[in-house]
Order: sequence, then C-alpha cells, then structure tokens
Amino acid sequence: MFISLTARIVAIGLIVVLALGSLAGLLADASYQASQSFQWAAHSAQVIETTEAALNNLREAESGQRGFVITRDPAYARSFAKRLDSAARTIARVAGQTRDNPRQHARAREMALLMKERSAFLRQPLDLARRGNFAGAVTIIASGRGRDLMDAISVRGEAFLEEERALQTTRQDAAAQRLRRGKRLAIFGAIAVALIVIGGFTLLVQGIRRPLETMLRAMTALGSGDEQTRIDTAMGSREFNRLAIGYNAMADRLEGAVSDRGTSERQLQVVNAELERNTKTLRERGDVIELLGGMAHRMQAARTDDELAQIIRVFVPQVLPDIPGALYAHNNSRNCLVPVASWGDIVVPDDGFAPERCWALRRGQSHSVVDPRRDIVCAHVAEGEVYHCEPLLAGGEVIGVLYLRGRIEAENRFRMNVLTENIASALVNHRLQRSLREQTIRDPLTSLFNRRYMEEALKLEIARASRSGNPLSLVMCDVDHFKRFNDEFGHDAGDAVLQQVAAEMRSRFRDGDVVCRFGGEEFTIIAPGTTAEALAKRVDIVRQAIAEIAVRHGNRALGSTSMSFGIATWTDIMDREGATLIQAADMALYQSKRDGRNRATISALAA
Repeated sequence: MFISLTARIVAIGLIVVLALGSLAGLLADASYQASQSFQWAAHSAQVIETTEAALNNLREAESGQRGFVITRDPAYARSFAKRLDSAARTIARVAGQTRDNPRQHARAREMALLMKERSAFLRQPLDLARRGNFAGAVTIIASGRGRDLMDAISVRGEAFLEEERALQTTRQDAAAQRLRRGKRLAIFGAIAVALIVIGGFTLLVQGIRRPLETMLRAMTALGSGDEQTRIDTAMGSREFNRLAIGYNAMADRLEGAVSDRGTSERQLQVVNAELERNTKTLRERGDVIELLGGMAHRMQAARTDDELAQIIRVFVPQVLPDIPGALYAHNNSRNCLVPVASWGDIVVPDDGFAPERCWALRRGQSHSVVDPRRDIVCAHVAEGEVYHCEPLLAGGEVIGVLYLRGRIEAENRFRMNVLTENIASALVNHRLQRSLREQTIRDPLTSLFNRRYMEEALKLEIARASRSGNPLSLVMCDVDHFKRFNDEFGHDAGDAVLQQVAAEMRSRFRDGDVVCRFGGEEFTIIAPGTTAEALAKRVDIVRQAIAEIAVRHGNRALGSTSMSFGIATWTDIMDREGATLIQAADMALYQSKRDGRNRATISALAA
C-alpha cells in the first residue's frame, strides 16, 4: 500500500502546525510568568513608595509642630493633624500590602506602633503651645525623647526599605531571567520548527527525487533507442505509480506505433515540467519559512515602535516581493487604526482611519477587491484600486490590519497567511512589554514620571553634568492652597486639579525636561543643559499659564489656582545622589511660599 504525495504534504503540515502550537503555548506560558514577576516587582515599588510617603508625612507633621512652637505662627500647625492621620493610614496600608511577607509585615507593624507613639508624643508640646505654654512645649521637645523615637523609626524604616528594594531587585531579576528564558525558547523553538520543516521537505523531495530519477533514466534510455526499457510500478507513491504505469503503457504502444513517439515525448516533458514546478514551489516555501523565522526573532527582540517598524519595512518586501502595502494597528482607545509601517511606493496619512472604514475589520476576515466596479471598496482605499486587506488576529481579538496593493496570487496567499500570524504575535508581545515598562515609571493619576523614576534620572543627569561640565537645574513646585480644593469640593476635585496642572506642565516644558510628580501636590522638573536663571524665564511662563487655568470638575467651576516654584542648579560641591540639589530647590520653594506664593525663587546656592 502506497501513500500519495498529497497525504505526505498534509502530514508534514500537521506536524509543523503541532510544533508551532507547542511553541506558542510555551511562549505564552513564559510571557505569563514574566508578567507575574513584573507585577510582583511593581508591588514592591508600591510598598516602597507608600512607606516613604508615611515617613514623609510624619516628618512634615514634626516640622509643622516645631515651626509652630519656634515661630508661634499657627499656619505651621494647620496640617499637623492631617499629616499624622495620613501617616497612620499610609503605614497601615503598608502593613496590609506586606501580608504576603511575614518578615516585612512584622517590621511594618513595628513601625506603625512606633509612629503611633511618636504621634502621641508630638501632640503633647503642640497642645501646650496652643494653650500658650510655649516654654513647656520647648522643654518637652528638648528632652530628646522625640528624637530617639524618630531615630528608631528611621532605622527601622531604612531597614524595611532596604529589604523591600532587595526584594524588588530579586523580582526584577527573576522577571528578566524569565524574559531571557522566553527569548531562548523562541530561538530554539524557531530553530526546531525550521529543522522540522526542512526535514519534512527534505523527505518529501527525496520521495520525489528517487522515482523521478528512475523515470529520467528510463526516458533517457528510451531516447537513446532502447524501446524495451520499462519502469517498476513500485515507485513509493500513488502518483508516481500511475506515472510508471502510464510510461510502461506508452512504451508498449511505442513498440507497435513508432509514429506516436513525438506525442509521447511531449507528454513526458509536460509531466517533467510540472514536477519541476512543484519542487521549485516547495523549495521557495522553505526559503520563506526560514526568512519568516528570522523576521519573528528580530520582532520579538524589538524594544521601540521605530525598531518594530524598521523590521517590518525590511522583511515584508522580501516575503511579498513587488507588492507594496502598509501595516495598521489599533490605538490605545481602539477607535482608530494608526500606521505602524509602510513599504513600496505607498504614502499613508499619519492620522490613520476609523475601524468601520475597512470591510476586512467589519467582517473579521480577508477582503480582496480585484474589480472595484463589482465589489465593495473600503473607505480608506483610493478609488479604482485593486487591493487586499487582511485582519491581524491574536487570541481571538482583532489588533490591526495588513493592507496590500495589487492582486494576491495563490502562492502569495500562503506567504501572507504565515506573515500575518508572525506580525500579530509580535505586536501583542511588543505592547505587553511597553505596558509593563510604563506601569513601573509613571504616576497613575497624572501620567507624569513617578518619584522613583525621578531619583534614578536625577542621578544619571548629575553624572552626565559632572562629566561634561554642562549645567543641570532642578525645579520643585507645588499647588498653592491645594488643601482648599479637597476640603471644599472633595478629593475627586483635588485629583482633577492635579491632572490639569500636570497636563499644562507637560505641554509647556521642553521635550528634554523630565517632569515628575514628587508626591501629593508637589512636582519636580529636571532640566539638563540650563542654568537656574535661564530656567526661571521658562518657569515664569508656566506659572502664568497655570494661574490662567479655569479649573472645572464635572459641571462645577472650582475657581483658579496657582503654583509656587523653587529653582536650584547643581554644583560640584553637592552630593552625586541629588539630595542636596533637591533640598536647595525645596528651600527656594518654601521661600516662594513665605513671600506670598504664586512666584518662582532661585536658590542662593545656584547663584
């Protein structure tokens, strides 16, 4: 019993599909594990940020108490109770966040108890001062008990933060290791699939070559005049068996009808040409699969949108030669298809088009137009154009569309189908990596960089300024009378104020400036390559723009707002970590507050 060539091709195709499916499953599992590790790393970052906020609230409460006792100005003590309550709530949230880690949980509870004791101790001199007994308040403060408690809290807080940072580093390393493992799996899996494909095609070609050589030898002998040559009908496949039977029958007829010899030779030539075409097609498909493997590997390694677009522009014309086209993907809101890359002589608009303008996306399947007069043409295509739109599917979800200009022949359809699968998988992986990166460095409320990213960026910019000698300046600013918005309109209104102020600063500062949310209503701007004096002009423009904002929340007008700014420039006498520079800018900010708010002050250290 012999197996047909078609059955062999189907069997090879099934093996390849199973191999690709197994590889996709392994890659999905690796991606899931990496995602879990990044989530734990983000959890550690949140614990660190919450702990630092609790300690800062306690320190600010202490500063307000001492400011009131020393200056007897009640303004310093206005936010005292709020800071203590915020510190208690925040450290309680830290204890809740660390329930998965008994050691850290115990430390967090210990800090909570110490902070509670410190809060109670802070209230004693404040109560005396409010009753007018400032001398008694000073005596309690000078006793040193409060400093000892704060030192104990600081020591335990630093140990807690060091442990959490080490845990965060371990989790990030685990995530990176899993990503590397996924990359290796993709590489080795692609190689294994390629080997399977090459091995299957090799066996198929050998299954064609041997009987073909037998037939060629018989035909050569026949052409030399040996009319007695016959072919054994056990050729290994049904198709070649039929060809052998036909050849033998032809040879039999040739013995009695030499006059039909020319016709028989032409028939054999047709068969031989068909076999050669099939062999060429199989060889070309093997080359395409190998090319797509290289493309998939590079797309998985791409880190930016520009890198991904460059890979697509380089490889797609090789997979589909002489077919211009463009790749579109959904934006974050999924209300527009934006161009990712184009090739050939196609010029695509940057603003893209709405999903309902493409029939392939409407129908969820391929849409080809070979005669615009007899079919429905997509609204995003020029009039009278022959084209093909192929939706990109990943996990049952449409993530984009591949647009190709011209007629897509049968062989190119095979290439196009494999190509769209590779591109869809790469787009999903690329978006996942970008989303994870954004979550670790962005403040969720304002979309500005968070404090952790600011500290890392400041260290890097200080190192650059130290090497190059270029100036580096820093702005500390906060919203004036921000507590009024929360007290009068609620915290949602306060959030709306922060969002509008953040949007204004993001649009006003340079692209090279790093705009961050420092915490609460306080913001930080790192400005490389500029002095405090030059930066003050730009800051004043931002200050005036913010003062002109008519803040609204829903249908309510919240009134106007303003901001105070402190500016400082780094010098080589400051530390390399940035703490001194931040302190200098913060002191300038407080000077702006004391001078009446809604102004910018340059630190004396920057002069």
